Amino acid sequence: MVTLDSAIENELKNNVGYDGHLSASATKNADAVRFSADDADIRPPFFHDTDRIIHSKAYTRYIDKTQAFYLCENDHLTHRVLHVQLVSKIARTIGRALRLNEDLIEAIALGHDVGHTPFGHTGERFVSAFCKENKVGCFCHNAQSFRQFHNIEKKSKGLNLCVQVLDGILCHNGEMVCQEYKNNKDKTKELVLDEYHKSLEDEDASKKTIPMTMEGCVVRISDIIAYIGRDIEDAIIVELIKRYDIPKDITDVLGNNNKDIVNYLILDIINHSYNKDSISFSVEVYDALRKLKVWNFHNIYNNPLKTTQDGKIETMFKTVLYALLEGKLPEKIKRYYDDWLNNERSYDYIHNNKEARKVADYVSGMTDDFLLSVYTDITIPKSFGMSFG
Repeated sequence: MVTLDSAIENELKNNVGYDGHLSASATKNADAVRFSADDADIRPPFFHDTDRIIHSKAYTRYIDKTQAFYLCENDHLTHRVLHVQLVSKIARTIGRALRLNEDLIEAIALGHDVGHTPFGHTGERFVSAFCKENKVGCFCHNAQSFRQFHNIEKKSKGLNLCVQVLDGILCHNGEMVCQEYKNNKDKTKELVLDEYHKSLEDEDASKKTIPMTMEGCVVRISDIIAYIGRDIEDAIIVELIKRYDIPKDITDVLGNNNKDIVNYLILDIINHSYNKDSISFSVEVYDALRKLKVWNFHNIYNNPLKTTQDGKIETMFKTVLYALLEGKLPEKIKRYYDDWLNNERSYDYIHNNKEARKVADYVSGMTDDFLLSVYTDITIPKSFGMSFG
């Protein structure tokens, strides 16, 4: 058995040498807090959290979850697994320039979207409607990402991620763009938990959350930077838009391709945030980004060509959600759900959550293909074969 030299092990466990190079606004490894006591490890705490995240079942399911475009037969479109990697890379680029904690940034970035439903924000609307109809609150993917890591993984024991990581995940809100992002330094782990529980009951609650760390602020804006130009490239690939459709007053500032948009936004943030206690854009770049986000919304995300199948997708979600809730399932699907609920969840989870919330947890964790498969099993008649014998 190989063991570390005790002096080396002690130095690694105490994070000697890393915190010293960080800026005054950065989150130090020595300040990491967990909800439960945890054994010391040679890995720094936020670095360790990244390992826990990428080895989780929820992270594995990123591979077949929609980013912006679903039901398109093109292997070059962005999926959720690539999106979180892009967020991580962009956020770490900014974080390195500002001397923030890159380990914390990476953990937040890679974990922030595990709560997304199949079929992206479209599916999220339908799951939230189901929760409201059955009086179990609401559904928003950022709170579900927190929930996945804190209440569902590892037979509902959770991964015991650092409070700063879970807070950054809860507060990422990539759908909201601001000129300046300031962190709430006074947050406690009790307040983080309170914000999480409120976000399960009120859709607007999660929109009001503010990260407790500068690193959380960086990931929040990097989420937007990662998708705003990339979605344009994907929309061009599927012939939804043309590059010259983007208004000139936007492209004159940010450019008309993902590479330029990402580069200009990153450099503008670094220029206006260096040695400061907030993450900021210049007025000109913020205005262009805000306009581009509105333009993307109308011309890409809500484009009538893209939404033609949404009625059928809604029917699929409702069928699967209510079949699970009412127990009207094919035998194979019933076995899957019973195994997930009774063998992978804890006694406390089973008895402290209403049935509709359990169903929402299960369906939101599905990949696109698995949801389609379950819907097919529920709705399409099966052949009896050559005989009933």
